[in-house]
Amino acid sequence: MNSDVKFSVAPMMDWTDRHCRYFYRLMSKEAQLWTEMVTAKAIIHGDKNRLLDFDAQEHPLVLQLGGSDPIEMAIAAKVGEDWGYDEININVGCPSDRVQSGSFGACLMQTPDTVAQCIESMGKAVDIPLSVKSRIGVDDMGSYEELTNFIEIVSKAGCQNFVVHARKAWLKGLSPKENRTVPPLNYDWVYQLKRDFPEFTIGINGGIMSLAEVSDHLNFVDNTMLGRAAYHQPYLLASVDQQIYQQDRAIISREQVLLEFIEYMKVQQANSVPVRSMTRHILGLYHAQPNAKKFKRLLSGKVVEIANLYEWLESRVENG
Repeated sequence: MNSDVKFSVAPMMDWTDRHCRYFYRLMSKEAQLWTEMVTAKAIIHGDKNRLLDFDAQEHPLVLQLGGSDPIEMAIAAKVGEDWGYDEININVGCPSDRVQSGSFGACLMQTPDTVAQCIESMGKAVDIPLSVKSRIGVDDMGSYEELTNFIEIVSKAGCQNFVVHARKAWLKGLSPKENRTVPPLNYDWVYQLKRDFPEFTIGINGGIMSLAEVSDHLNFVDNTMLGRAAYHQPYLLASVDQQIYQQDRAIISREQVLLEFIEYMKVQQANSVPVRSMTRHILGLYHAQPNAKKFKRLLSGKVVEIANLYEWLESRVENG
């Protein structure tokens, strides 16, 4: 179990790539970071360097796997462990059509025995912690008893670490975007899971927008996870170590974050990484600050140059 984890940034497809995670790590040394979901098949048959490489500073780092074949999941988990990841997570919450067609993601909540078989197989292959990220239900699976049945079956296979998005997923009738907002939040069920399974690590996800809300949730569960709030307002991560982990360290300024990320981008650019693939993650750095729109325009032009970011920094210093 990862009882030391109090706060993490959610896995977000097309967003939490290695450049995004490096950016987040500049602001918080304690937050647990997660990869985008990677399918077990992709890891087995695809470009492992492209899919799995990360910077050492990204630890603690979780690899989220998508899949439902116990043998494939075990192979992929072992690759992840050998690559240096700190934890392997099974995605049992994504409702997209592509995920459903592969018989994994949220639809796996309907077949807890399959998830249990994957956990058992993976547990035999690796020594690092395993976890499951799920919803509170899916489609007609709408009772708390069904949720606890899922937890019980999966836990007996060796998983004691669960992160629960406190919404149901509707596989038919709602888009993935709608599934993040339309089904009502039910935090009480997640709180009740912690009361009913005090021996397990229970995390909560869904609709959390601020560190004040994070602190409130931590009165009832072991850890919290922020997704799009962290992506669109990333500088809130700069206060995580102090507010959530009670660490006695100075809060890094936005300008220092940008300066350090520029240095990172220079190294990556020298390795043929397009600048825009990195700058797209920092659009929200100056969220709600003076000239925030100007900063976004600077990063959204046809040509994005690192030199322009240095000019932005100089103007910030000159203006105090």
